[in-house]
Amino acid sequence: MTFVIALPCVDVTDKACIEECPLDCIYEGDRMLYIHPDECTDCGACEPVCPVEAIYFEDDLPDEEKHFLAVNAEFADEIGSPGGSARFGRLGRDHPLVAALPPQGPAVPAPSGEQA
Repeated sequence: MTFVIALPCVDVTDKACIEECPLDCIYEGDRMLYIHPDECTDCGACEPVCPVEAIYFEDDLPDEEKHFLAVNAEFADEIGSPGGSARFGRLGRDHPLVAALPPQGPAVPAPSGEQA
């Protein structure tokens, strides 16, 4: 079992989870962060600090986000087992599914006086 980062992380720049992870097993892609399943020991330190609630224990992933288990694992397979993300920084690439997503920015509020 492992923790998984899912869709709410895409295009979010907050890295509180990286700072909180005692094992340095959260890697930074171009548009989202990924937890390396072979390096994560399920301590859970990352989950409560995520401002967008994008981190789930594997068994708690919502049905519509279950494919992110494979997304995190496949991204980790691509980078191998480097034993920590600190020396790499932003890797400049993402899993193909994430790279293909449209921008995930915050909703734009309707102009004053208009209904959305």
